[in-house]
Amino acid sequence: MSDSFPLSQARVGARGVIVQVGDHCHHDEHAIELERRLLEFGLVEGARIEVIHEGGIKRDPIALRVDETVIALRRREAASLMVRADNAA
Repeated sequence: MSDSFPLSQARVGARGVIVQVGDHCHHDEHAIELERRLLEFGLVEGARIEVIHEGGIKRDPIALRVDETVIALRRREAASLMVRADNAA
């Protein structure tokens, strides 16, 4: 996954495809809960995303279009998602 990056590094206008959700660490209950919540939001492997807005303070939170849905995430939560850039997204 050398061509992928954490979603937390993306800027407005960035488009891509989610290639990994969570770090798959099943020893940390917080990480397990965060991964479950992200999946419930529709942030699944293969979903196309676009960053459509950044908050004014430290660019946090970010708003994403995930397929046809718009959601907001804190950058620390977005760091759990690995994305591959996709200009055709």
